[in-house]
Amino acid sequence: MAGDPTVPDFRLDGRTALVSGAGRGLGVGMAHGLSRAGAHVVLMSRTRAELDNVAAEIIAEGGTADVLVCDATDDAAVQAAIGGLPALDILVNNAGTNIPQPFVKVEAAALDTMLNLNVRAAFIVAQAAVNRMLRDEDRSERGGAVVNISSQLGRVALRDRSVYTLTKHALEGLTKSMAIELAPQRIRVNAVGPTWVETPMTGPALADPEFRAEIIGSIPMGHLAQIDDIVGAVVFLASPAAAMITGASLVVDGGWTAR
Repeated sequence: MAGDPTVPDFRLDGRTALVSGAGRGLGVGMAHGLSRAGAHVVLMSRTRAELDNVAAEIIAEGGTADVLVCDATDDAAVQAAIGGLPALDILVNNAGTNIPQPFVKVEAAALDTMLNLNVRAAFIVAQAAVNRMLRDEDRSERGGAVVNISSQLGRVALRDRSVYTLTKHALEGLTKSMAIELAPQRIRVNAVGPTWVETPMTGPALADPEFRAEIIGSIPMGHLAQIDDIVGAVVFLASPAAAMITGASLVVDGGWTAR
C-alpha cells in the first residue's frame, strides 16, 4: 500500500442525507446518527407530528434537520418532494412494514401492502433520490451513497414471514443492480440487513415470551440488536470510509446467518 496508513474518514460534514420512514424506530436512530456524523438530515414519512419531534431532538443536539411529509407509496408526491430538495448526497431507504401470516393464509391485502411499500415504494424512492443526485454537475466527483434497509431475511427465511422475506430478497437484488449501473457516477449502493431489533414494528411479536426466547436463541451472541447497532453500519456505508464498497449487504445479525 502506497503512503502511510490513515484513519478512515467516517464524517459526513457538508452532506445532505434523506431518511425515509424517519418518524419512528430505526429511522429515528439512523437520522440521529447521520446528524451526529455531520450530515444535514431530511426526515421523510407520512406523519408530520412524529417528524417534527425528531427534527426538534436533532436541532437540540446542535444538528440541522428538515421535515418532508410524504407518503412513500404516492409516486407523484415522492418524485415532487425528493426532486425539489435543494441538495441530496445520501439516501437511507428505510420505509417498510411487516404483516406476519402463515404462507397458506396470507391475505391479498397484506400481500399488496408489503409489496407496495417494501418493494415498489423502495424502488420509486431510490429512483427519485438518484435522479436528484444526478442533477448535480459535480456528482461524479462528489459521489453519493444509497443505503437500502433490508433484513437478515434478505438472506434466510423465517416461518409466517414469507412475504416479508420475499420483499427483502427483492431489495437485496435491487441493491446489486443499482450498484452496477451507478458506479460510473460514483454513487455507491449498499444494503444493511438487521436481525431482530426492539422497535415499534417488532414489539408485538417479541411480546410473546416463547417467541422472544426462540429468536434470542437463534442469535449466537445471545441478545437482540439495539438501534445503535444498526446506526453504526448505516453511517459507515454512507461515509468516505466505505468509498470502495458498493453492491454489498452488511448483515448486522449477531451471527444468525452464519449458522
